[in-house]
Amino acid sequence: MELSAVCHFADKRYCYALEPDRFLIRIRVKKGDMRRVALHYQDKYLPLRFKDTRQAVDMVLAARDRVSDYYEAVIGFHMVCLRYWFELEGTDGERIYYGNYEFRREPFDDVERMFDCPQNQREEERLTVPGWAKNKVVYQVFPASFAPTGPIGRSWYRAPISHRTDLGGTLRGITEHLEHIRQLGADVLYMTPIFEARTVHKYDTVDYYRVDPKLGTAEDLKELVRRAHGLGLRVILDGVFNHSSQQFFPFADIVEKKERSPYLDWYFIEGFPLRMRWGEKPNFKTFSYFGGMPKLNLRNPAVEEYFIGVGLYWLRECGADGWRLDVADEVGHRFWRRFREAVKKEFPEALIVGEEWHYGGDYLLGDEWDSVMNYPFANAVTDLIVRESITVTEFFEDLGFLRGNLHRETYQVLWNLIGSHDTRRFARAVRGDREKMRLAAALQLLLPGMPMIYYGDEYAMDGGDGGDCRRGMVWDEKRQDRELFDWYKRLTALRRGCPCLTEGTVTAFRADDGAGVAALTRRLGDKEVTLLLHAKGGEAEAAGYAGRTDRLTGRPFSGRLGPWQAAVLDGAP
Repeated sequence: MELSAVCHFADKRYCYALEPDRFLIRIRVKKGDMRRVALHYQDKYLPLRFKDTRQAVDMVLAARDRVSDYYEAVIGFHMVCLRYWFELEGTDGERIYYGNYEFRREPFDDVERMFDCPQNQREEERLTVPGWAKNKVVYQVFPASFAPTGPIGRSWYRAPISHRTDLGGTLRGITEHLEHIRQLGADVLYMTPIFEARTVHKYDTVDYYRVDPKLGTAEDLKELVRRAHGLGLRVILDGVFNHSSQQFFPFADIVEKKERSPYLDWYFIEGFPLRMRWGEKPNFKTFSYFGGMPKLNLRNPAVEEYFIGVGLYWLRECGADGWRLDVADEVGHRFWRRFREAVKKEFPEALIVGEEWHYGGDYLLGDEWDSVMNYPFANAVTDLIVRESITVTEFFEDLGFLRGNLHRETYQVLWNLIGSHDTRRFARAVRGDREKMRLAAALQLLLPGMPMIYYGDEYAMDGGDGGDCRRGMVWDEKRQDRELFDWYKRLTALRRGCPCLTEGTVTAFRADDGAGVAALTRRLGDKEVTLLLHAKGGEAEAAGYAGRTDRLTGRPFSGRLGPWQAAVLDGAP
C-alpha cells in the first residue's frame, strides 16, 4: 500500500455538506491500490457509555484520474460535531487506519485522534449553485460577428479576418436570431463584452455603465433579455473587472494629472512618465504586457465598491442572469468573495462563472464562483480527437481528476467547451473532418456539465487564431452544414430527454484502448444508459451491444462502430 498517496483534507474540499444533515466525505488514494475503503464515524460529544453512535460504511470509487482513485461516501447525521476516520484495505492485503493525518495499525478509539467535521460550520459554508443552470447548454456569441440589424451584405463573410475586423453585428441582430439558438437546443446565451470600448472585442472597457453604441443601446439590451426570457433562454453578461482601457475615467485622469491624480491607487503605477507605446513594456501592471489594458487594483476599497456596483447594476437594469468574469484568476480571492456575497444577497439565482484556463478549485469552494470555463475539458478533447495522443481511458481519467477534486455541485455547471473566441475553430483544428466534429460534439453534449457551443460550430464554421475565429455567423444556407446542425439538435434533444446521461451515477466503465472503444454506463433511478464511443479511424467491433436501440439513430445497433462514432444505448453492458 502506498501511504504517501493517501490524501484527505478535513475541510470543505473533501468533507462538505450537500444539504442539511447530509454530507459527502472523500479520500484520494493511489490508483488501483485499494481493495476496500471504509468510513468510520461517530458523535464527538456523546460518550459511548450513554449511547454508542459508532457507524461504518463502505466508500464507493467515484472517480479515477491518471494516478489516483477517489472514494466517496454520502452519510446523514444530525449532531454538533462528527468525528471520523478511514479503514484502508490494500490489494496487497495490508490494512491501515487513517485519522487526523496519522496512520495506525489499530482502529481509532480516541475521538481526539480522529478527523473533525463541525456540522453547523459546514452547512453555513455549503456551496449552492443555481438549480436552473445544472447541465444546461450554453451558446456563446461574439456580438460584433453574430448578426447585424437588417440585411447581411457580402462583406459579412470576408475571410480571414483579424481581431480588428468589425463586421457590424448588433444586439438587435442577436435578438432577431434568438429563435435559432432555441431551435438548436441551447438554454443559455452568453455574450462577450457589450459595454463601450475602443476595440471590436470590447475587453478594454471605456464606460462600464454604457452599452457600446456600435452594438446598440441599453433599451436594445433590455429587449434582448426580455425576448430571450420569453423563449426560455437565460442571458449571461461578460464582466471585465481585471483591467480597463486607458480611456476609462480613472486612468485618463492619471494620464492627465500624473502624481496629482486622486486615482493613482486604482492601478499599479510604477513611475512617470507612463510608458504606453506598442512594443514597449509598460511601467504599470496590465493584462499581459498590453499597455492598452491597465490592470485595476481591486484591493482598493473604492475600486471594489465601484465594480461590485457595476455587477449589481446590470443585473438590476436589464434582468440578466449572471456574469462570466474575464481573466478572473488574476484577481484576488478577497474581491471575488465580496462580489459573490453582494450579488447572491440580491440575486441568489445569478450564475457566476470565472475565466480560468486551468484547474480552478481554489475559486470553487462556495464563496467565490459557481463555475469556470472548462478548458481542461477542451484540452482532453483536443488530445483525444485532434492530436490523437491519448487513449479513451486517459480521456476519461483526465475528466476524472476534475470529478474527484471539485465539489459535486460544481461539476454539474462546468462550462465544457471545445473552442471559444480565444481559440482556433474546432473545424480548423480537425481540418474539416466531419466525423471528428460529430464525436467532439457528442462528448460535449452527452456528459455532465454545461456544454458551451461557440456560435457557428453547429455549421462547421472555419477560422484560425488571432481573431480569425470570430468570423461572421453563416446565415447563408449555402454556407451551412445542415447535417452537422441536425446532429447538434439530435444531441441536445437526447440530452434533454435522457437525464440519466448527465445526472446518473457511473455504474460501469469498460475500454479497449487498442481499438479506441469505451463504454460508460450510468444509472438514474431504474433507468440505465450506456454511452458507447469509438475514438479512432476505421471500424471497431462492439458485438456485445448489438441489437439494442441506438437513441442517436433510432435504429438497432449493428455491433460495429464507424470511425469517430458515438452511440447511446439503453441498459448496461
